Formats: sequence, structure tokens, C-alpha cells
Amino acid sequence: MTYTATALRLGPRPAPEAMAGYAGLHRGPAASTLRVFIVDGHRLFRQGLRAALSRERDVEVVWEGDDGEEALAQLERLSPDVVLVDSKLGAMSGLELARRVRLHAPKVCVVVLSAYEEEEQLFLAIKSGAAAYFTKDATPEVLVEGIRRVARGEYLINESVLTRASVASRVLKQFQELSVIGKEVEPLIAPLSNREIQILDFISRGNSNKEIAHALSISDQTVKNHVTSILRKLAANDRTHAVVLALRHGWIKME
Repeated sequence: MTYTATALRLGPRPAPEAMAGYAGLHRGPAASTLRVFIVDGHRLFRQGLRAALSRERDVEVVWEGDDGEEALAQLERLSPDVVLVDSKLGAMSGLELARRVRLHAPKVCVVVLSAYEEEEQLFLAIKSGAAAYFTKDATPEVLVEGIRRVARGEYLINESVLTRASVASRVLKQFQELSVIGKEVEPLIAPLSNREIQILDFISRGNSNKEIAHALSISDQTVKNHVTSILRKLAANDRTHAVVLALRHGWIKME
């Protein structure tokens, strides 16, 4: 399933009774169990989310609560694969918790849940190291599939970034700044052709394949072929990963 954050239904925090819709989830195929934490300040929402996830054969909620410090204390003992975090907790914000989880347990994936989709929250979620960002009225299927995908190593937050020019610019500039801190000089010779670097530069500015094709007077399929080649050459997971690598190596620049 491929989706972007803009495909999620936006709106206020759902009422507790709305969580009953999660009961309709079907059981997925048997697989290695994904261990999940739920850290949210609203008990009814947590309970509804736990009920939803419990219906998936490959997902187990091993801890839930509303205390960020307690969640951190349980990390080593319970070894979760994925931590679901409310963006706005109490004493410790969800975004601060996400940052500290990534600091203390870098192999644990963090998914940020928010009542509303806001560009500032998305930017801060990215800075915290979260792998995905969902509004709380995302469908059960989207959320469960998102958990599975981040556990496989996918970085879903990318799918939200490049659809918003302002966020893309802030995020990629941040990556550019961070990439030169505490790192040795990277090789300067790019394995990409001039055309591929040109297309990667367009991608970094939030352009879609169709927009790139129009700007360069080439077909959509040609752009797709170039993107496939870029990902293969850079061993990148996706478009944004490729952009970050290119920024880190100095092959493209953010103005």
C-alpha cells in the first residue's frame, strides 16, 4: 500500500466511541510478532488502539501508558519494535520522548500520532527521528500497515515531506546542516549522470514526476526510469533518502 499523509482524513481528535471502528480489523497472516508500546495521554484512546492491534496476529502490545519517563524505563526490559507516541503528552512531550527513544534505542521505530496534521508538528516529528507520522483519525488499516512497514525498515515520514514544499525545504536544509557535523569528508565523485543529478535536484524541491517531466521536456516514464536508476545506484530506500545522500555528498545544494 502506498499513501501520503495528505491521504489521511484530517480533523479533530476522534471521540472515544469512534475507536470502536477498530474492531473491524481482520487478522493478518501469521508472522514474527511485532512488539508495540502505546504512549498516549488519553486512556480510552489507548484502550481502543490496543483492542485494534490485538486483532492482528503479528502485533502484540507489550506496554501502554501515559508517562514518557516510564516508557523509557521499560524500553530495555520489554524491547519493543515500535513505539506509538502521542505528539502531546504531559510533562514530557511526545516529540521529546520520540527523540529520547531514538537516542537510547536506535533500533526501535517511533510512530508519532497527532490529533491534527500540522506542518510544524510534522517537521518536529522528523527532527525527533520518528519513522512515521499519522493523524489519529487515520483508518485502522493504514495505521496497522504503517506499523508493519516501519518495522521492516521503511521511513514513511518521507511520503509526507516532499508533498509540502515548505516542509521539504526546512527538512532538507536541516539534513544538509547535520550531515557535515562530526563526519569525515565524503567522496566528491557522484555515481550519477548529469541528468540524474538534475532530476534529483528537482525532487529535492518537491517536484512530482509529472512536473519534472514537463520542466525537462521528457516523458513521465523517462523520469521514472531515471528515479529507479538513482535509487539503485545510491542503494537508497526512496526518493527522500536519495536526496539526503546527495546533499550529504554535496552533489546538490539547497538554496
